[in-house]
Amino acid sequence: MELFSGFIVKAILTFIVIYVFWQLWKFATKYKEWRKITSQMTVIGPIHPLWGSLHLFKDIGEFMTIIQDIVSKKRSKVICYWFMFFFPEFNVVHPDTARILMKSSEPKAIGMGGAYSMMKSWLGDGLLISSGKKWERNRRLITPAFHFGILKPYVSIYNSSTDKFLNNLKEFAATSKPVDIFPLVSLETLDTILRCAFSYEGKIQTEGAQKRHEYPYTCLFHISSFYRLKHPYVAAVSQLAHLLADRWLQPWLYWDTLYYMTHKGKEYRKLCKYVHDFSEGVIRERQQTFLTDGPPSNRHLDFLDILLTAKDDNGVGLSFEDIRAEVDTFLFEGHDTTASAISWAIYHLGKHPEEQEIVYSELSELLNNNKQVSWENLQTMPKLTAFIKESMRMIAPVPGIQRQLTSPMTIDNVTIPAGLVVDMGIYMLHHHPDVWPEHDVFKPERFLLEDITERHPYSFLPFAAGSRNCIGQHFAMDEIKVVLARLIQRYKVFLVPDHKYETHPELVTRAKYGIKITVEERK
Repeated sequence: MELFSGFIVKAILTFIVIYVFWQLWKFATKYKEWRKITSQMTVIGPIHPLWGSLHLFKDIGEFMTIIQDIVSKKRSKVICYWFMFFFPEFNVVHPDTARILMKSSEPKAIGMGGAYSMMKSWLGDGLLISSGKKWERNRRLITPAFHFGILKPYVSIYNSSTDKFLNNLKEFAATSKPVDIFPLVSLETLDTILRCAFSYEGKIQTEGAQKRHEYPYTCLFHISSFYRLKHPYVAAVSQLAHLLADRWLQPWLYWDTLYYMTHKGKEYRKLCKYVHDFSEGVIRERQQTFLTDGPPSNRHLDFLDILLTAKDDNGVGLSFEDIRAEVDTFLFEGHDTTASAISWAIYHLGKHPEEQEIVYSELSELLNNNKQVSWENLQTMPKLTAFIKESMRMIAPVPGIQRQLTSPMTIDNVTIPAGLVVDMGIYMLHHHPDVWPEHDVFKPERFLLEDITERHPYSFLPFAAGSRNCIGQHFAMDEIKVVLARLIQRYKVFLVPDHKYETHPELVTRAKYGIKITVEERK
């Protein structure tokens, strides 16, 4: 018996050793192939034998600065960097290479090196992250929620939410006190998305700001502001995005089991539970209303109504988990990315007063002292639209996106194997010197009709492109136009002298020290 037991133990140990060597041989073979491929393109280096490219930057902002410096000097179209010695990733930064990636049907990156896999515990398997047949089915079911007929009634809500936002600025106009505009805009966009998509009426903006010492969350990075977010959902989303950006640069924490043992991992799970409880409360309340009263008859169908009633060709609707994933995704993307776009546009209003007055003249003539912006007005604001697009070009609300290759892809004459991640650096794409002359100069006229016709169709992609473009881009642009038009119509915007304005890119582009402005009532 002892002889037999000893044989079993030796067999198991032999199997383990063989398996380990087999895995190491597989990795060594892949690694050799990867090194050969990356030798054919620009690599962020020098490469450290352990840390790869990671020793050269400590956050996404420094990473983007390095890539921008390389693009400026070498005019590269694709750049490679190594996550420790584990694996390389690739970043397309030119319209020619971006087109190849965006025209493909490759899914979001949820495998090795994919940032989206880390977001799954927060946003679920919704449109942002899902792939294959599930993504195709759900995209088809959800698309009617963004039909122009659904979007048109939202304009009155955009105006109503903007009224509250502008009223929150009254005291600052009266006292000439600086205000960090990003938190107030975040409250406005959350208020708007909740009212438009979920018919949720809450005191989001009226009770949405308070003094710093009352702020309920402690951010891990410094943002200087007198006023702070009070609504815990906005604070939770901001911190979740920060934790994800921090984790992305630490590949040893890609394994969930290990990450959730850390202090930050425990905080991440706690925040996920809060946002899930919030969204589930909204969903269950509507489900109960449907059971007692049926679908709404006295208001427009909103996003949540469509999620609850949508059925595919087989008569099967979305599961509760699917609905929650789409609600969490739309709440995040519908308020956080839009808040970034609006806030940085306000920054550019203050930085470029002459452009601010050009837009004001257009709005004065168009609106003719009418305080409300109509659906028809939104289609006839060329100078404001150009201003917004140039602002999003200068500072992309979403700095980059990722795709995971399911088959080899040839980019810039180099074939990248299946399984690896390819990023599209939206910020770098919008600043490539071969595409954008004077790329660091703010020039809204770039987006007037005579210039657009001569530009590469993949040179400006704030909402991505192809089959997986942003489904809510028209919703976002309409809201941005209303908020900015009403703001410019009522107030002059100024930057604060000596305040440091610096981007802090994470999932969305935030401001490291806040976007402080002063406002003055127009006569």
